[in-house]
Amino acid sequence: MRTELLRLDLRLRRRMLVGTAVGAGAYLALVVAMYPAFRRDSAINELIEANPASAAAFGVSGSLTSPSGWLSGNMYANLGPLLALLLTIGYGAAAIAGQHTDGTLGVMATLPISRNRIVVQKAYALVVVALLVPLASLAACLLGPHFELTPDWDALLGLTLALALLAFDFGTVALLVGALTGSRGAATGAAGSLAAISYLVSSLAPVVHVFHGVGRLSPFFWAVGDDQITHGPSALQLAALIGLGASLVTATIPAFRRLDIP
Repeated sequence: MRTELLRLDLRLRRRMLVGTAVGAGAYLALVVAMYPAFRRDSAINELIEANPASAAAFGVSGSLTSPSGWLSGNMYANLGPLLALLLTIGYGAAAIAGQHTDGTLGVMATLPISRNRIVVQKAYALVVVALLVPLASLAACLLGPHFELTPDWDALLGLTLALALLAFDFGTVALLVGALTGSRGAATGAAGSLAAISYLVSSLAPVVHVFHGVGRLSPFFWAVGDDQITHGPSALQLAALIGLGASLVTATIPAFRRLDIP
C-alpha cells in the first residue's frame, strides 16, 4: 500500500511528535532516578491512605513506594495517558477537520486516491502517533534496575500496548467527529471531553459510589485503571480497546465520504 499521505502527515508534525516523546521519556527517566530516595518513605503511603479520594483523582491507589506503584502514580495512571492523548487527539482533529479548514483536504481530494484510502492512511499515521509516548516511557523504564526499581516487565509491555491503544481510540474519536462536522474545534472538544469523563469515571470508581457500576465500562479502566502495571491488561481488555478503535475507524469512512470538501 502506498503511504504518501501517512508520511506527509507525520513529516508536517515531526517536531511536535518527537519533542513530546523525548520530553515524556526524559520525565520518566527522572522519575525512575528519584525512586531510591522515596522507596522507604512511609509518609507518602500514609498521605494516600488519609486522602483516598484526592489520590484517586490523580489515578493513585495502593502503595506508592513499590516499583509498580511508583511508576503508576507518577506516570502511567495520569501524565502518560495525558501526553499520549494530547498527541493523538491533536492529530485526529487536524488530520481531517484541520485540513478541511486550511484547504489541504481539497487538494488531497483531487488526487487519484479514494476517500477510503485517505482515512486508512490517516488511521495508520494515528497508530504511529499513539505509540510514541508509550514507547518512550518504556525505554526510560529500562533504566530501572540501575535505580533499585524493577517492575514486572511482562506487565509493563502489556501496559505499553494498552496505553497506545487507549491513545489511538480517543484519537479516532477526534478523527470521526472531524469527518462528521469538518470542525477542528468540535473534534478536539468532543474527544477531550470524552477522555476526561472516561478518566474520572475510572479513577474515582473505587471511592465514589455513583461510579461503581460504570467504572469498568471506561476505556481508561481497560487500559490503565485496573492495576495493569502489576498484572498487565487482560486479553478481554485489549480486545475491547482494539474493537473500539476499529469500530471508530470503520465509522469514519462513510462519514468522510459524505463530508463536503470545497
